[in-house]
Amino acid sequence: MGRTFDPITLEILWRRLISIVDEADGAVARTAFSSLLRDAHDYTCMFTDHLGRELAQGTYVTPGQSGAMALGIKNLVKKLPPETYKPGDAFITNDPWALAGHLNDVCVMSPIFYKNKLVAFTACVFHHSDIGGRVSSDNHDVFEEGLFIPLVKLYDGGVLNQSVIDMIRWNVRTPDEVVGDIRSQIAANHVCSEKIAQMLKETGLEDLGDLGNEIIGHTEKSMREEIAKVPDGIYRAEGKIEQMKGQQDLVVKAAVEVKGDNLIVDLDGSSPQVNWGGNVVFNFTFAYVFMAMKSMFGPDIPNNDGCTSPILLKAPEGSVVNCKFPAAVAARLVVGHFLTEIIYRAMSGVLPDRVIAASGGTPAQMNVFYGKRGDARPWHSVIIRGGGMGASSNSDGNYIYIFPANGANTPVEIFESDTPLIVESRELLSDSGGPGKMKGGLGQREVFKVPADQYAPIPPVNLGIQAGRHIHAPEGLFNGKPGAKAQFLVNGVPGNSFGLTQLKPGDAVTIDAAGGGGCGNPLERDPEMVERDVLDGYVSLQKAKEDYNVVIDPKTLKVDMEATKKLRG
Repeated sequence: MGRTFDPITLEILWRRLISIVDEADGAVARTAFSSLLRDAHDYTCMFTDHLGRELAQGTYVTPGQSGAMALGIKNLVKKLPPETYKPGDAFITNDPWALAGHLNDVCVMSPIFYKNKLVAFTACVFHHSDIGGRVSSDNHDVFEEGLFIPLVKLYDGGVLNQSVIDMIRWNVRTPDEVVGDIRSQIAANHVCSEKIAQMLKETGLEDLGDLGNEIIGHTEKSMREEIAKVPDGIYRAEGKIEQMKGQQDLVVKAAVEVKGDNLIVDLDGSSPQVNWGGNVVFNFTFAYVFMAMKSMFGPDIPNNDGCTSPILLKAPEGSVVNCKFPAAVAARLVVGHFLTEIIYRAMSGVLPDRVIAASGGTPAQMNVFYGKRGDARPWHSVIIRGGGMGASSNSDGNYIYIFPANGANTPVEIFESDTPLIVESRELLSDSGGPGKMKGGLGQREVFKVPADQYAPIPPVNLGIQAGRHIHAPEGLFNGKPGAKAQFLVNGVPGNSFGLTQLKPGDAVTIDAAGGGGCGNPLERDPEMVERDVLDGYVSLQKAKEDYNVVIDPKTLKVDMEATKKLRG
């Protein structure tokens, strides 16, 4: 029998583990070069026990990375025998099938030693803005998408493998930024390693084995207790996801079986993998299935290996949700982000108060801009944009939210300082939230301009977009109405949202993110809530009457209760 911990001690130690990862997370925010990391927080830090079982992750993570890492780090740890690792080692890889699903997500993993004993691993995955390659969703295989780094040693016993750094530098457009971000990853791992050793010394623990067993065991027990409260059965849903122009919609089917305290998710019947970058690897699919399950069954339960134990995922190999090498995967978010929504839809009948309607930030809209400045220096910037979040049974959807990816909208000032482009406007879109008893969140519009003066970049400016919702609007739930669709315009004309767009000086790009779906019958919305929406500019007078049967006096902007009652019948 291993050592056990009383509840108070266990809670204190558990919170300390989280604070250690959060401190590593803070190191990234202070040292990262790319605004995608520094401002949009597209990275995840975590550490595992010596077997690769996740023990703790940061408070603020990207679910696609953290869920994929929970599976991937275990596999990477097992790839090499324990005697391979030594103090000062660090490994690097961006293998999409090993970890987070596309080449831009680069992982740096380090073993942690205490008293010359391997006690844990720390790892962080960063979405690097630049990994070389042809930056476009319509690539046909992974070889077009950039530099593929197998699992190699970046540091050997504390000595940098300069050849790896040189290889990376010569395969990316902005090498100083990329190498700077890799150094930030090393810094984050160093913080984790140092603080874990400090904790072991102060608490008198020799390793994390017994503590890890207790944390993981308690978490699994709590998760299973919540699952067991749901009636046994198989709950089904499917979703249609738009593809490039001229191709049929993709279909993702989900059958969620609740069997005692186990969950079995079967995605059989989903579309075969495609010849563009929307393919999803198994780990990334698991990440967003897990995201849905965790948020429904245990939002307050600690995130660690115990959460994943009750969940079994089946995804047919060669399908769009479990693609085979060398499929193109750069735009895996275009399909992968929908998995959470489809699982919610499957469980909406049995857990109506724990799900939300479809979100306009599903998928997150990723815009990759790159080119050369007037002095021929290359520049490269990635920004993420969210749409309206879907409404729930008891609350309106949040506005311009990146859900389920949990990133941040890069500030306009940062984007303009990183690039030669100008943001002419950024605004909420009135009437874009899906009508319902609870209203979907509003989408947003952003207009980018390529300057046409002596400071203009050398043409062309390249724009690669990973997005969705241009054809199928985010659906409502329980008689709620859909949100507004997304839109991509170049000089007022619809553009190609799946390919590479080349812009010249003077061109303007308008990008509208979709609104979230509404929840519940719009005619049941409190008229005073509609009045407040009109006052705030979120709903127009016309739509208040058309969608909610609420009459607002155009002069006073107050509800005309008599006219509203009459209109609502």
